[in-house]
Amino acid sequence: MRSIFIKEINLFFSSVVGYVALIVFLAACGLFLWIIPQYSILEYGYASMERFFQIAPWLLLLLVPAITMRSFADEFRTGTIEWLSTKPVTDISIIMGKYLATLTLILFALLPTLIYVYTIGNLSLIENNLDTGAIIGSYIGLLFLAATFAAVGIFCSSLTGNQVVGFLVSLVGCYLLYTGFEQLSKLPKFAEGIDYYLSMIGMEFHYNSISRGVIDSRDVVYFLSTILLFISLTRFSLNSRTKDAGRQ
Repeated sequence: MRSIFIKEINLFFSSVVGYVALIVFLAACGLFLWIIPQYSILEYGYASMERFFQIAPWLLLLLVPAITMRSFADEFRTGTIEWLSTKPVTDISIIMGKYLATLTLILFALLPTLIYVYTIGNLSLIENNLDTGAIIGSYIGLLFLAATFAAVGIFCSSLTGNQVVGFLVSLVGCYLLYTGFEQLSKLPKFAEGIDYYLSMIGMEFHYNSISRGVIDSRDVVYFLSTILLFISLTRFSLNSRTKDAGRQ
């Protein structure tokens, strides 16, 4: 698992696409947070990271599929998945090696955004005016969200040998799980009480809950269960495809 983890990190940083994905993510964060008037903190007038945490999930919707799209798609395209399956390593070790590498890359992308906290704190007229609890909660929520996106992305990559298809399927899957149920709950036909339960199925509901600064065990269980579900689905998909390849 350690070897696969290191291999994935090296592959990402040996490709121009990896650097472009990180640069675009950080540039987009900066543009939305400081330049574009509709979202700019300077226009908002309050020393708050709220605008960033509203924008970040949508930017992660693009970043995470871009990171995960090659996880298994490249292995199937080049045929190295058969070579991996002959080695003394289990399917779950392969999956977890790739998954942990993806989480490390996401963490690497989010770390530079901590400078926004420092900058906004210095721009505030009142010293120590930042809501530290809400910021910590929002970052924790963002990490859970990114970790779930990563699990979905790796599963989608295991379904195809084409990186572009893997990216698109992952993008749609993450979008539907994040805000699809939330939007569905707003339809008039579901306004009789079921709307609340529909929104609870989506990740946006639980992300917003954690972002308030209170870590509810129900939200943590939701994210961990979803991650476990997609890791299990990836294992099933990988097992099925390697068996089919073996028969051929």
